[in-house]
Amino acid sequence: MSTPHISASPGDFAPVVLMPGDPRRAAFIAERFLTDARQVTDVRNMLGFTGTFAGRRVSVLGHGMGIPSVSIYATELIREYGAKVLLRVGSCGAIQRSVRVRDVLIALAAGTDSNVNRTRCLGHDLPAVGDFALCRRAVDAAERLGVPVRVGTVFSSDLFYAPPSGLNERLTALGVLALEMEAAGLYGVAAEHGARALTLLTVSDHLVTGEKLSSDDRARSFEQMLSVALAVAAEES
Repeated sequence: MSTPHISASPGDFAPVVLMPGDPRRAAFIAERFLTDARQVTDVRNMLGFTGTFAGRRVSVLGHGMGIPSVSIYATELIREYGAKVLLRVGSCGAIQRSVRVRDVLIALAAGTDSNVNRTRCLGHDLPAVGDFALCRRAVDAAERLGVPVRVGTVFSSDLFYAPPSGLNERLTALGVLALEMEAAGLYGVAAEHGARALTLLTVSDHLVTGEKLSSDDRARSFEQMLSVALAVAAEES
């Protein structure tokens, strides 16, 4: 039952899917955390795997960059492969001085400059909100694991470079924690198709101070976020 973007067969994906942007990180998650992981798709080199974690069946699939890309993969996972829970595990750039590089954020809601959710809502704003039960599980798991987390709002931007002048400052004044590129689109897809979704992020860059993680630091720091996400996945599978 291949789709235009996923070459898996029926039953290849578990009901719970972790979704990193980078397909290489999907391979890393499968190799580092999953038992008996097998590759189930590689269309366009967007790698997907299914294995077990803590005795529960869990899948991981890369989603690429930006709202259009994550929307394609999330829609096909839900509509064609029966995914019920999608957990985005990615990186972000902090804009609040109280947020530090390496912090783990849980995006309970996401604003955006994209029109996708307005299109869904016939020209009106659709609140892009993560699933509260998943958020509560993530907070509880982080506490058990000793991983400090911040829960709040992020902004999903269509532009990685050169955002409109003054936007970051305005978002900071409104309490937005960080910028990323996918959460609002993922939450819109989940709402449209009756699935549940949550975004967990590691702060890899600080857009105010200029601090950023090296490649090695990213790998080590992301493991904290992934441990929280996998704990949620194990409870939901």
